[in-house]
Amino acid sequence: MEWENQTILVEFFLKGLSGYPRLEVLFFVLILLLYVVILLGNGTLIILSILDSRLHTPMYFFLGNLSFLDICYTSTSIPSTLVSFLTERKTISFSGCAVQMFLGLAMGTTECVLLGMMAFDRYVAICNPLRYLIIMNRNSYVTMAAGSWLSGVVNSAVQTAFVVRLPFCRNNVVNHFSCEILAVMKLACADISGNEFIMLVATTLFTLMPLLLIVISYSLIVSSILKIRSSEGRSKAFSTCSAHLTVVIIFYGTILFMYMKPKSKDALNSDGLDATDKLISMFYGVMTPMMNPLIYSLRNKDVKEALKNLLSRRLICK
Repeated sequence: MEWENQTILVEFFLKGLSGYPRLEVLFFVLILLLYVVILLGNGTLIILSILDSRLHTPMYFFLGNLSFLDICYTSTSIPSTLVSFLTERKTISFSGCAVQMFLGLAMGTTECVLLGMMAFDRYVAICNPLRYLIIMNRNSYVTMAAGSWLSGVVNSAVQTAFVVRLPFCRNNVVNHFSCEILAVMKLACADISGNEFIMLVATTLFTLMPLLLIVISYSLIVSSILKIRSSEGRSKAFSTCSAHLTVVIIFYGTILFMYMKPKSKDALNSDGLDATDKLISMFYGVMTPMMNPLIYSLRNKDVKEALKNLLSRRLICK
């Protein structure tokens, strides 16, 4: 009975920046502003990709999905994080934590796979331009996007289901801003080697495989661009994929730095999780979704023209 009582856990305490009230106020203002930029920037890209007929292409269809994905991803954790900055009670229910884990992992997995699909789209556009409309027809790119979302949902559902079935004892302090699945899993008072193996397989399938597809696609793209004789032609070809490549470098660079740098055995549980880890986590969760629309709008003539047309229409209507 004593063991059963110890495994009944109804809530988690999200440590975040507890003990640093001034930093909490500073981060509240900063993250709130960034969240507003995320909503406005990504929302604008979604509206443009729907309203402007020139953007009804596979690349902008994927971009619209990416923008919607970034809004969903940040909305799974940022609102609750902002609330926790302003309240002394920084707890989340067990079921709420499970939902947050599921949504966060689903969105993250989907983005990995979607970026791989976008790299393949750029490969076909540059290396097989004459067959682009045949290969990347509507059925193809809709199926690719749907497959990305399905992969994220299935992977997250499986991993979250295995985590919530773990027994949790008295330690309910998550040294994180949100219910990050690895941080929660480390709190279980049971052998988690099976969960770690499932996570390793899922990481290989849904993170490293898309990365491999991206590397292969861009290797072929670079090889094809170098064969173009004119510098103007090379510049034009590279400009069609430079925005996506920038997003990939930021996204995967942050992931690799966060999860592959050496850590102590109990780093996720210890009180001494350094500020660098938390700032990187915040960058991954907030800065990347904020920068995506900025990168695509600043480096893309079609998006700029679509935005100008939208603004001019609104001015005419007024």
